[in-house]
Amino acid sequence: DIPADISFDTNRADIKPNFRPVLDKFAGTLVEHPYTVVTIVGHTDNTGSDAINNPLSERRAARTRDYLEAKGAASNRFKIEGRGAREPLVANDNEINRAKNRRVEIFVAEQQATAQMPSQVPQQR
Repeated sequence: DIPADISFDTNRADIKPNFRPVLDKFAGTLVEHPYTVVTIVGHTDNTGSDAINNPLSERRAARTRDYLEAKGAASNRFKIEGRGAREPLVANDNEINRAKNRRVEIFVAEQQATAQMPSQVPQQR
């Protein structure tokens, strides 16, 4: 879980300095585990319209991906999504909570092996 104090500024997608050490460490882990795939989901608070928030949330995910790529993680491992203000962590009822909702979520999964025909194993009788 990424702490709220390293969230994004209102209406911005740039990676704040205190978010970089978290991403640097994560990028190192990705380089060490080349068979994982990563989905980065960007989110916004409810300030502004969907027309602003939806592309902004996608830009946040893209900037996070770009940062990780610059640190050596292969670009073909990433999928990005933007969900705007549709999935808040907490109510958007004060500035602290809105900051918590201006975030990216990063999901890591093992790469699926390519589908192959199952090998025939002789049955023991």
